[in-house]
Order: sequence, then C-alpha cells, then structure tokens
Amino acid sequence: MEQRDLRDWERRCIQEEQPACQAACPLHVDVRAFMERMRAGDHDGARKVLDRTMPLPGILARICDHPCENACIRRDAGGTLAVGELERACIRLARPSPKPLTLPGRGKRAAVAGTGLAALVCAWDLARKGHEVTLFCPDPAPGGRLRGLPPHILPPEALEREIERLRALGVVLRPGEAWRGGLEPDYDAAFVEHGQPGCPERREEVDAVTLSSGAPGVFHGGWPAAGGGLSSMAEAADGRRAAASIDRFMTGASLTAERDKEGACATRLFTSLEGVAPLPRLEPDDAQGYADPARASAEAARCLLCQCLECVKRCTYLERHKGYPKKYARQIYNNAAIVQGVHQANRMVNSCSLCGLCASVCPEGFSMAELCLTARRDMVERGKMPPSVHEFALEDMAFNNGPAFALARHEPGRSRSSHLFFPGCQLAASRPGHVESAYAFLRGRLEGGVGLMLGCCGAPALWSGREELFRNSLRDLEASWEALGRPRVVTACASCLALFGEHAPHLGAVSLWEVLDAAPLPEPTGARPDGPVAVHDPCTLRHAPGVRGAVRAVLARLGVPFEELPRGGERTECCGYGGLMAEADPELAREVTARQASQSPLDYAASCAMCRDRLARQGKRTWHALDFVFPGPLHAPEAAGPGLSDRQESRARLKAALLRDVWGEIPDEDAPQGPSIVLGPEAAALLEDRRILREDLRAVLAHARASGAFFTDRSTGRSLASLRPRRVTFWALYSPSGEGFEVHRAWSHRMEVPPAAAGEAGKGSAELVYLPEAGDWACSCGEPLAPRPVDVSYLGSGFRITLLACSSCSASLVPESLATGKMAQVEALLEDK
Repeated sequence: MEQRDLRDWERRCIQEEQPACQAACPLHVDVRAFMERMRAGDHDGARKVLDRTMPLPGILARICDHPCENACIRRDAGGTLAVGELERACIRLARPSPKPLTLPGRGKRAAVAGTGLAALVCAWDLARKGHEVTLFCPDPAPGGRLRGLPPHILPPEALEREIERLRALGVVLRPGEAWRGGLEPDYDAAFVEHGQPGCPERREEVDAVTLSSGAPGVFHGGWPAAGGGLSSMAEAADGRRAAASIDRFMTGASLTAERDKEGACATRLFTSLEGVAPLPRLEPDDAQGYADPARASAEAARCLLCQCLECVKRCTYLERHKGYPKKYARQIYNNAAIVQGVHQANRMVNSCSLCGLCASVCPEGFSMAELCLTARRDMVERGKMPPSVHEFALEDMAFNNGPAFALARHEPGRSRSSHLFFPGCQLAASRPGHVESAYAFLRGRLEGGVGLMLGCCGAPALWSGREELFRNSLRDLEASWEALGRPRVVTACASCLALFGEHAPHLGAVSLWEVLDAAPLPEPTGARPDGPVAVHDPCTLRHAPGVRGAVRAVLARLGVPFEELPRGGERTECCGYGGLMAEADPELAREVTARQASQSPLDYAASCAMCRDRLARQGKRTWHALDFVFPGPLHAPEAAGPGLSDRQESRARLKAALLRDVWGEIPDEDAPQGPSIVLGPEAAALLEDRRILREDLRAVLAHARASGAFFTDRSTGRSLASLRPRRVTFWALYSPSGEGFEVHRAWSHRMEVPPAAAGEAGKGSAELVYLPEAGDWACSCGEPLAPRPVDVSYLGSGFRITLLACSSCSASLVPESLATGKMAQVEALLEDK
C-alpha cells in the first residue's frame, strides 16, 4: 500500500469527521467532548474543552448565539440541545482558567485596530501564536458593544477579566488611540475591524477566504450579519480567520491553501437515530440559567455524543479489534511498511470474513473486505503471509479439486448438456444425500441434459489472497465447463454463486433455489419443524434478493412457516467461515457464530451448508432448508455438522456413490488407506480443534508400523510416533485396538526437530528443558530416552533446547505441552516477523 492509497482509504471512513454541531460552529468548539464533561458534572473539565478552541471564553461562552443548535441531530428526537445555556452554566460553575499557553516568540509584530469582538479575538489568536500584538482602540477601553450588554448576560467584571488575560498574553493596549489606516512601518501586518478607518463597508469587498481587500498585509472583519443583525460567533470567526491570514502572511505560508475547514463547514459524519428514544429538552430552571447543576447534567446527558461506527455496531470482527476502518487502514499500512519486527496487524488482516456487511451499512460504502483482501494479496506477493494461517483450507481445497472428489460428466446417455449442476464442496460434505436428490430432481425437470461437476470453486484461494492459485483453479474449472459445451451452471452454494457472478459471469450461474422456485416441487416427505423457523441468510446472498426470495418462496410452497431474523437479508453477518476467519482466529469465529445464533429462540433454517453446520456446532438447532425439500435420512436440527475428516470422506463417498448409482461404474476402492483407527470423544474433539485429519494419523501410524520407529511409555504401554509429511510434524499417542489402533492424543508443530546432538546427554540450559510430564519412555530400538540438546528451527531462526532423545538413533520426543504451548507461541511470533 502506497501513501496515496492510505490517504484514499482514510478519506472513505467518516468516523473522524466532525459532529454536525462542531462543524456548524464557526470556531469548531468540540461540543461532543464538552457535553460529555457536563453530563458527568465535571465543570472544570468542560471549561478546559471550551478553552482549547474558544478565544476569550469568559466572554464568548456567555454571549454565544449557538449556531450549533440549529445543526443538532437531536432536533428530530426530542429537540435540540441547550448548548448555549450549558456553556453559560459551565462558565459560572467552573473555576477560572489559568493563563493560556502561547508559542515562543517569532519576531513578528501585528497591529489590531478596533474595539469590538472581532478585534479582541484577532489579538487573542495572534498573541497565542507567538506574535507581538498592539491593539489600537479609539474608545477609552476595548469592548465596544460588549460593554452595553446587560450584566446578567455579561457581567462587567467578566469582560475586564478577559481583557486582563489579553494583557497577560503580551497584547499591548492603546486605548483612546485610533488607527490611521494603511500599514505602518513598525508592523508586519494589520487587522482593521469594521467601522475603523480603512476597512471596507461591505464584506463583499474583501476576499472571502483571506479577508484581504488587496492591500498587502492588511486584513479585515467584524461586519454585521445580513440585514444588520449582530452575531457574536460570526464576529469571532472573522477575528480568527483574519488572525490565520496574518499569521500565514507574516510567516510566508500560502494565504489560501487548505482553508476549506475554517469557519462553519459541511461534515460527512453520519449518526443513526435508530433506537434513539425522544427526550424533551430541559430548559433552564432560572432566569439566569441552570441554577441546579444536576439539571444541567441531565440536559447534557441528552447528547448522543455523535459518531458513526455503523459498521462496528454490526460487525463482531470490527468490534473485537477495538477501532474503526480509518484506524485499521493505518494499522494495515504500518504492518506492510515494517521491514523487520513484529507485524501486529497480521491477525486483524487475515481474520476478516470478507462478508461485505461493513460496506452495506456504511454511508460511504467503506469496505473492510476490499481493504483486507488487498492487504492479503500484498502479503502473499511480498512473501510476508504467515505460512500456517490459511494452509489447512488450501490443502482442503486441493483435496476437493483432486481425484478423490473432482468430477465433470454429462448426464448418462447424453453427449451434451444444457445445464450443469455444481453443488459445491460444502453441501457435498454436510448433506451428500441432498446432492444426489437435487441432481436427480434437475435431470427430471430441466431439458437438454444436466451434467454434473464436483469440486471447489476456488474460494479458499481467493480469500487467502493467493491470486495466482485462484486464477489457475478457476481456469481449470472453466476448461472443464468448456469441454462440456458451456452449459448453464446451477449451483447449490451461495459462495459459489457469488464467486462465479463476480469472477466468471460468462458461466451464467443461477441458484438451485431459483430453479426449485420455478418448478413443481417434490411431495414433502422429509422431516418437518414443530413450529415456525427463522430464515438465516448467508452473507454471500447479501446482494442477491432474488435468491433470498426464492428460498422463502420454496418454504412457503412446502407449508413451512417462517419468520425473519433481526439481522438478516442485506444486513446479515457472516457465520464465521467466510474469508477463512475460522482459520485465522477460531475464537473470534466462534463468537461470530454465537452472535448469529442468539438472534432468535426459534429453530433456524439455513440455505447454506456451512452456516447450518457452524450454527449447529454452536448448539443452535438449525435445519438445512433442503431438508424440507428432499426426502432422505432424518437430519436432526440439533446434530452438529461433520468434522473435518468426515467432510473429506463424505465427499469421496459421494463421488463413488454417484459413479455407481448414476453412471453404473464401479469406482476405485475408496476405503481409507493405512491402519484403522479408533477415536474417543476427547481425541476426536482435539483433532477437530487442532486441524488434524484422520488421514494424517493413519499416515503417522503406517509409517511407525513400516519403519519400526516410535517411542513407548513403559509405565502405560502406550506408544508415541511422529511423521513430517509436509511442513507440519504430526504426533500420535496410541495403543493397539483390534487390527488397528486407538489414538488417545494427537498434536502437531511446524518447528523442525533434527536428531539430537550425539554425545551430549544431560547437557543444555535448564530454562530450555522440555520433558514429558509423566512416563517412563524408551525408544523402539530398546534404548531408554535421556535429556539431550536439540537445535530446533523455523523460518530461518534456530534455538537450542533439551528434549528426551534416544542415545542410539538420536530421535527426539516433542511433548504435547511443548508443541501446543511454548513452541506454538514461538512459531506464531516468527510468522509475524
């Protein structure tokens, strides 16, 4: 990401835009922060907020004509806030502020000519910027019309106190001395207030941005408002704008650059009033203002503390990372810019579900999905993507596009196909019977032949930022489609449908639900819910109202009553699978799923297999909507979906069944290779959590049986074996069970562990000794294990630790506590570096 890209991303997020009240204030007083202090009864803190931007606060806070109130969005929910009255209450209740801080002297002298508020503000601002200021006042004392205000509005002592603060800032007062006009040689620039010699009569005669009439170094302000009315804030704004022009002129800066935010300006900040209860305005309880501080606090508490955060309110992922898109863009930019050190935003980049909810609720359409996917592609291209984060999903994709599952055929007896059923890999894993039923249904309803293609659409490669892998995968799919005569694709998977629509529109893909809605449905003979179900929409159908409508139409035709979820349709959140969130941050993914599951006490009906399975694993009774369409084995809505190994094996069995039952072929033996294994509930849960397939364990056990290399705990009789078939080493703790083995525990690590150093038994640093918590361990070669130093490594970094190792063959034992504890932490740290 380049700097210009960062600026573009930052501009799209409006969270840091000013609230409407602050934007409408010519001085940009931070009304939101002021209200926050006032509601807490912190009057001194509220006064400090005013002091930050309000010149002469002891005067202006009392006479402010509060243009901010006209912009307050509370006007539509009980009435605008009493900002002006609260400012007056604050000044009365707070302790006086100390002398304002000023910049160091800058060697420039400015003259200010006038007696009114514009001149006083101009002098105040210039003095705080470090300039020498002389105030020429033709009256006996500065203040002008301010001295005629009623005492209950502006007490004379308050005016005098602020004038004394001007003197404390270094402003030289010249009362009774009029300005002669022009720019005297003793001064580098001058401000001439309306009514003083040399000031144009009308505002239109000066430049609207700089307030210059053309004479170099001379600026003006303080005109009455249109119609002759007076506005204290308009006068103060003139004084501040003129001071800014004078400061730029005297320091040689551009008089016009980047001044669009001076004075009242527009803001893009959006604050929703959804769910905001109307609260009536609490007017002051006394003619002098709020006499009761509690009443003032109650009025301030009506403030909505305006901010946008529409995306953060609705997205668990954004809420978890405790920021908003503009901050995330900066973090991602900084993450990419790191040459050496820890890339702390890796998890944030990789755990976005890419569901697009943020863009659909953002008034400006900011897409974290686009930002994160761009960052992932950049990380992959620069070789900075952590190796482990998406590897399992990509291996699963390779399986789905490999010989065990992939298939592309015409309908039996046909040499061409007008349609092609592409069920997707997740329905095939979760509900293989529905794939068979749907294919039979399509062959009976659609004319011209319906071919079948099994495989993965390539979403894992796309989501992981592997652009080349995704393009190659899609190219292979398109080649098979071309070979079948370019039939129209019918898919049962919402993710496949969305991916094809964006990246391969020429496939003409339609949803199975649209086909079902347009055809006579099978007689409903499957399981039925006891009452209404809540329809759960997958996030990939966010922008497909026709498909969402078809799902509901089919349910209605089948007589299944249903209700809508509060967060459904275009506002649905991901189930925790999309974007490979579950791979990058499993805990967050579970939280996302739980949030979806908590929307309604009703059973859910999901049209996406992965949504159904994730919700069911969270304990939410969830049907697949196809359970109501096609008869078949009872699918209990409370049953968790199949595990990772079961999903792969289910796909392989589905392919074999289709070849046998539809095409009449005898498939290759699809029994799992290697020894049979038995898993207890605890071990099965471990495998699922640690992304270890039964296929991996069979490979470990087959290797141990063939090589005779393993360890044995002589106290329990259990054996421990390992194998590194790729960049991961798998360990299995097992014992014989019939003709196979029962696996009790399993773990893995990415650290490379070579043979232990010979002849160094017992040596090594005590702080780096990692031994099993229990057991009497011996090698299969007959030698007992003893602590030995081992030089383990990962991603080019090496560490010397002490492990149990065989003195004969030097094989080392990596205990479970090490692999899943310290070793996993170091691997993660090295990946982020």
